Amino acid sequence: MKLFKSLLVAPATLGLLAPMTANASEVNLNEIANYSDTESIEFANSFETEDSNKESLIAGGEGLVSHDGGFSETTTASFGLDFYLGSTDDDDSVADDALTFGYSLGIGLNTSFTGEDSLDITLDAGNVSEGVAEFDGNTTGDGLIVDGISYTFPLGDATMIVGDSTDGSALFTTACAYGGPSAMLDDCANVNAGITGGEATIGASYDFGNGFTAATGFQTSSTASGVFTDESADAYAFNAAYTADSYGVSLTYSVVENAGLTNEDTYTAANAYYTPDGSLPSISVGYEIGDLGGAVSSNDEKTSFFVGLSWDEVGPGTAGIALGHSNTMEADEEEYMYEAYYSYDVNDGMTVTPLIFTKENSTSAKDDTTGVMVKTSFSF
Repeated sequence: MKLFKSLLVAPATLGLLAPMTANASEVNLNEIANYSDTESIEFANSFETEDSNKESLIAGGEGLVSHDGGFSETTTASFGLDFYLGSTDDDDSVADDALTFGYSLGIGLNTSFTGEDSLDITLDAGNVSEGVAEFDGNTTGDGLIVDGISYTFPLGDATMIVGDSTDGSALFTTACAYGGPSAMLDDCANVNAGITGGEATIGASYDFGNGFTAATGFQTSSTASGVFTDESADAYAFNAAYTADSYGVSLTYSVVENAGLTNEDTYTAANAYYTPDGSLPSISVGYEIGDLGGAVSSNDEKTSFFVGLSWDEVGPGTAGIALGHSNTMEADEEEYMYEAYYSYDVNDGMTVTPLIFTKENSTSAKDDTTGVMVKTSFSF
């Protein structure tokens, strides 16, 4: 009962939060905290200009006003802030029922030079603690870091992407209608086949029309040994999907090199969803199997499984339930996670998402983990 009593203080806690600020070397973000009190936010930049008193403004969320030496008028910025409040209980720790808090801040900058291309930069900060780690928030600390840079552009009838700290699967289509908030189940079991976490990335996608798409991506996990060389740890993947009005299917295959070794791991993920008419929920399923080239033959297989139900209209919000396990080795017992969530918009820029989950633990010395969490998201 202590767990649920603690969560009753969540609204009061959020109401007492003080505005937060973050600093970067070339962009003054202190004014962001006052966005609700002004109609524009000033950004001081370090570009050389003839008049050092000139400033660039974000006006009404429509983009950066252009002038000589300032930001392009095609540049837009978006901001997202998540507050996480939660508690877990496994009866094995003195921290059971302790109420923990964390936040994630994301800033996205976007510029188009031709109207068909897109240069995207993502800045992240966050101090998500272990107690609310299931929400998959940022753990980078209070200082802003560059989380990803990418440039997407058309090449004939295809779409290309190049980037740094960008997922090789950025252009992939995964057939999943489930939108749950947890870190373990939000991949819909496409955990490794849709390659992520690359330092240098290049990819391409093609839309054949009539719902058929295909994409490929290449990434290297470290540029210290060069980019896409025999010495670098590289990964490449392929994705094919078909999407209709009420259903979709996708297949993803990847090859992941092991750093310093000559062997490779391969993963295959199959996903599908169906959204019926009326009040019935959509159903999403996923299964991934991996062959670990560097593992011993008796334990060289890794699997992930997922099934989830989603309701788009439940009162003022949406709801979902799901179960699955992730990265289970062949010789191990599956550790399933079960979750239920409800998400509703308080207003145009604020969404509240409660989540309750249970995660199995196959180790006899440790009990299963139960958690109750609340995520409050702001977009501006």
